[in-house]
Amino acid sequence: MNIHPVIEKLKLLKLKGFVESLEDQLKNDAAQDLLFEERLCLLVETELMIRENNRLNTRLKKANLKQQACLQDVDYRINRGLDKSLFLSFENCNWIANHKNILITGPTGTGKSYLGEALVHNACLKGYIGKRVQTTRLLESLVGAKGDNSYLKTLKEIARYDVLLLDDFGMSTLSNENAKDFWEIVDDRYNAKSTIMVSQLPVELWHETIGDKMIADAVLDRIVHNAYPLRLSGGSIRKQKEEPE
Repeated sequence: MNIHPVIEKLKLLKLKGFVESLEDQLKNDAAQDLLFEERLCLLVETELMIRENNRLNTRLKKANLKQQACLQDVDYRINRGLDKSLFLSFENCNWIANHKNILITGPTGTGKSYLGEALVHNACLKGYIGKRVQTTRLLESLVGAKGDNSYLKTLKEIARYDVLLLDDFGMSTLSNENAKDFWEIVDDRYNAKSTIMVSQLPVELWHETIGDKMIADAVLDRIVHNAYPLRLSGGSIRKQKEEPE
């Protein structure tokens, strides 16, 4: 039988993995000894694997991660006060399924952003949709969205992420407009999605950073009381690694 027309039809159906596996089978004499059901199973499994890999690559690309961060590469030997057992418990992503938040605070150079991105990377591996954003830029984009009538659309897009990493929170005090927009983000995600917040400031100073007292009370009530705190300490990791043992 001329299999070429069948392969062309499979390509039209965009069954790339199926085609690749079938072509491998045709070149492999050992595959001819397999039962039809066994060969079909291999074809389907290859197609599913390629599709899942493509979906994963798409999730990672859209996550906007700046570092090659992953949980397996986290160095627990560094003296920074990281609770190893707690951090390792995040690997199963139950915190996402339960819509919990994670607050990572500490001085510059302690690896806060890396840890946050490692958590988002792990979430993407587990099938969740994650996104890393710089907090100030996100709030600026919302201000701009009001000018082109895309504000509500932008809020809906932010709300759909299973995990949202808000990096560099608290670099400056929020304006009243920024504080209100931040409240909208937090309220949309409350008890529905998970948020990771990374900041040099201890949580105790966030109220002052948000500015407006009523908004700050409402935001922190939804963020802090539903979160796992990771309070890092110590000096720069880079300097620690440069020091002789």
